[in-house]
Amino acid sequence: MPDRSIRLLLDLIDEAFDRKAWHGTTLLGSVRGVGAKEAAWRPAPRRHNIWELTVHAAYWKYAVRRRLTGEKRGSFTATGSNWFDRPEAGAEGGLEHAWAAEVRALIDEHRRLREVVAALSPSALGRKLEGKKYPAAFTIRGIAAHDVYHAGQIQLIKRLHHR
Repeated sequence: MPDRSIRLLLDLIDEAFDRKAWHGTTLLGSVRGVGAKEAAWRPAPRRHNIWELTVHAAYWKYAVRRRLTGEKRGSFTATGSNWFDRPEAGAEGGLEHAWAAEVRALIDEHRRLREVVAALSPSALGRKLEGKKYPAAFTIRGIAAHDVYHAGQIQLIKRLHHR
């Protein structure tokens, strides 16, 4: 059983991502039932769509995991960083297949991040991450807030799409 402080951080990232939470829809809950066409719809020109928000959230789970472990860049599913234009034209297997793969990547990145957090020692939580101003616990709390923030954006885009 993880230390109490580690358990609390795991609960926080899980409640933001896919567990029952008082704040409403989680990040994974916000994309549940969304099809590729809805995910690709933009509320206005040059605005992010649900698909891009989903990949962005997966990327930052990957980035935080890398920061916690000291891993070098290079293993994310897409080339680039932060924001990725989606959907890509001519995705193999069609849009639905490509969208499903991106949602799976988000789930996989959450699982990997969760494993890293669970393996941390309580003393590691207060240490600043290499090359960063902030300690591990601050960064982990931040990725949970990031999930909730983007879940709210996705919920808003869904409402705009269906009005």
